[in-house]
Amino acid sequence: MVRMLNFLLAPLHTRVFLDQADYGIISEMYAYVTFLNVVFMYGMETAFFRYASGKNPLDHKKVFGTAQASLVATTILFVGILMLMSGRIATILEYPENRNYVLFFAGIIGLDALVNIPFARLRLEQKPWKYFSVKLMGIGVNVLLNVFFLLPALLNKPEMFSWLGYTYNPDTAVAKVFIANLCASAVVFLVFVPGLKGLKFDPLIWKKLLKYGSPLVLIGLAGMVNETFDRILLKYLLPGTLEENLAQIGVYSAVYKISIFMTLAVQAFRMGAEPFFFQQSSSEKAPVIYALVMKYFVIVCCIIFLGVGMFPDVFKVIIGESYHSGLSIVPILLLANLLLGVYYNQSVWYKLTDKTLYATIIPVAGAMLSIVANLILIPVAGYTGAAWARLLCYGSMVVLSYIIGQRFYPVPYALRKISIYLGLSVALCLIGLYAFNTFNGNDATIFIRFVLLALFVGFAWWLDGRKFKL
Repeated sequence: MVRMLNFLLAPLHTRVFLDQADYGIISEMYAYVTFLNVVFMYGMETAFFRYASGKNPLDHKKVFGTAQASLVATTILFVGILMLMSGRIATILEYPENRNYVLFFAGIIGLDALVNIPFARLRLEQKPWKYFSVKLMGIGVNVLLNVFFLLPALLNKPEMFSWLGYTYNPDTAVAKVFIANLCASAVVFLVFVPGLKGLKFDPLIWKKLLKYGSPLVLIGLAGMVNETFDRILLKYLLPGTLEENLAQIGVYSAVYKISIFMTLAVQAFRMGAEPFFFQQSSSEKAPVIYALVMKYFVIVCCIIFLGVGMFPDVFKVIIGESYHSGLSIVPILLLANLLLGVYYNQSVWYKLTDKTLYATIIPVAGAMLSIVANLILIPVAGYTGAAWARLLCYGSMVVLSYIIGQRFYPVPYALRKISIYLGLSVALCLIGLYAFNTFNGNDATIFIRFVLLALFVGFAWWLDGRKFKL
């Protein structure tokens, strides 16, 4: 629900920023943020889960205090470096007159890094309602400020909030999006400030956290190459001008928002699964439980894939009309995110066996394949090539993770059933898309697609739904 609220910004942004290049700038800046988030956290969140739970957990308060104190020190250092180099960074990004973009994001990344461990503790302590409330507050502030800053443009009434001292200026609209995020991050940080007093730092625990978490930096950076680097490459690999390439990034990023439903499922699963997997690790039935989780996760994601992938002409209302040219890649992005979820599910093996250094092989190999595929496909097919490169990358990571993971931590995954569900959902989606001209659907084709979706749900219920147990 919290993620959905944040998603509401897509309809607003894609209708206000009719110049797709402006939305491209926003998307590109957030792509760089994902890389910096990994550096700022250097694996501390997962290391906190590892040593505060599972087998032979250390003192909860000491692990929290050590991880948080370490992050406070390094965040101050990293933010200071970004601020000092903001002018040079803005020039490198080809935004020499917008040094403020870098300053805004230095603050956003720094504040977000300082609340990640407190949020992780709420997950570990199984306090979803407090987690939800604080997240809701932060995203609520972000959404409300975006509405305040951009609604005048949407309604073509730039002075509608002049009584509050604000008049819409299109030249600063992109910056206002970043300011809204900065304010939201500050509000969330202030909520956690009382809990940051009296942190106790333990050097021995810190060494363990750093040893466990450091290899995850490489994994995280490789993961971000797979998730967001294509948006950066589009800017430099497409043959058009800077403005034209940014416009393509804008279309690609806007269409990607339609795959939010799959992304939501994967993110929700990942947040709940990580502490759950660690807590179940001491059970003799843990591998069987992990296999069951995988099977039902795939079933749910296949339903989402069909429910969204066969109805792009319905979900296109989410984004502005000027971005509809990219709708054809929605099914590709949905399937790619589904495979990413499968990979996250499989990744339990290296977290439970402490093989984090060895596990770098998978995302690094995926990142190398992603870069090569993007270098080949983007100049030829534009953002469609980027979508296919993403699917190829995540598919290869799933295969590698399974091969290596079964060697160190065998899990009896129901490969046959999972393959059937994936293959059937893809086949039904293709039938719904192309046999019935989905992209310009009418009532008859929509009905047929619902029938196809119902067939899959009925099949899944007949095969596994009736005997659901965990």
